[in-house]
This record gives sequence, C-alpha cells and structure tokens, in this order.
Amino acid sequence: MEQPSVDELKEWRNLMLLHRFALEEVNTKLKILNEEFQFLHDYNPMEHLKSRVKSLESIGAKLEKKGVDITTENARKYVHDIAGIRITCSFVSDIFKIKEMIEHQDDLKILRIKDYVTYPKGNGYRSLHMLCEVPIFLTNRSENIVVEIQIRTVAMDFWASLEHKIYYKYQQEAPEYLTNELREAADIVTQLDEKMKNLNDEINKYKGHLEE
Repeated sequence: MEQPSVDELKEWRNLMLLHRFALEEVNTKLKILNEEFQFLHDYNPMEHLKSRVKSLESIGAKLEKKGVDITTENARKYVHDIAGIRITCSFVSDIFKIKEMIEHQDDLKILRIKDYVTYPKGNGYRSLHMLCEVPIFLTNRSENIVVEIQIRTVAMDFWASLEHKIYYKYQQEAPEYLTNELREAADIVTQLDEKMKNLNDEINKYKGHLEE
C-alpha cells in the first residue's frame, strides 16, 4: 500500500473517527438493552462485548484483494466491517433474543443478516452476522455509518478463534488433516451448545416448580 498524501491521510483519519463514533453509539445501545433485559427478566443474555475498528493496513489489504483502488470512498463501498462488534452469549437461544432486540431499535437500519448458526459454513463456522447502519450526529452534519455485529455463543467464539489462528499461521492454506479436525471440533461445539441448552431448560423447569 502506497503512503497516502496529507489530504488523503486526513480523509482516512476522519473515516476511522466516524467508525469509532458509530461503535460507541452501538456499544452504548447494547449495554442499555442488556441491563434492561437483566432488570426485567433477571437474566443477562450478553456475556461479553468486544469492539474494534479495522486498521488502515487491513482495509487496504481487503480493497487490494477486491481489485479496487485504495480510497476512502471504496472503503465505505466495499468494506462493511470497518467497525465491528462481537457479542458472546451462553446459549444459542440468546443469539436470537439479541438479534430481535437489535431489530426493534428504531434508529438502527438493518442492511443484511447472515445466519451461519442455522446454516453453518462448510468449514463448520457458526455465528450470526448483522450489518446495521447507525446515524452519527456531528457539529454540522449527520452521517450514516455501517457497523457489523457478530453474535455467537462462547463455544462458537472459542472455535472461531482457533480457526482464525490456524488459517493465519498457514496463510489460508491449512493442511487437510487440520481442516478435518476443525470440522469435527465444530460438530462437538454444536453438541456442547445443545447440551448446555438442555441443562439450562432443566434448571429453569426446576426453578419454575419451586416458585409454584
């Protein structure tokens, strides 16, 4: 990636700043939703929130891979995960509870949903991805900025982290035996999530009997 000019660098800094503002807006919204849900239902669906803004190098590499010029305009057009938030939760049912809460927010426009929980990728990857557009109000204008939200269970997140490390180490060309092991591990994660759900259901039934 060529060294940007002073004006170009200013444009990139502005772009990154806008996406950081968007993350702060969505993070605040999610924390409020989580606390309200806990207050109403005595239950916390979001175990952990993690957010990040992609580095300039990562954005440039993604644009190069797409075969387009490295400009802020193309970054907005082609790179939809400049601002990203990952939500981890305990149970698969929590994923869809959180999805529904986000969909009911009037000031968030849902652009796209990819459900890799119900329909996992071929390599075993499972997660729910939501592309949302959030308005950012500045001193002299407002801008709509895209934020990607990924929602997954703790078990799914552990698997995805390991898969990322393996493919990063082998530069996207992991040996076949490792990819096979990863698929098997993904099946185990699915079984674990189902087992945890069943245990939780039994606990809730028991609590219900005690309250009767």
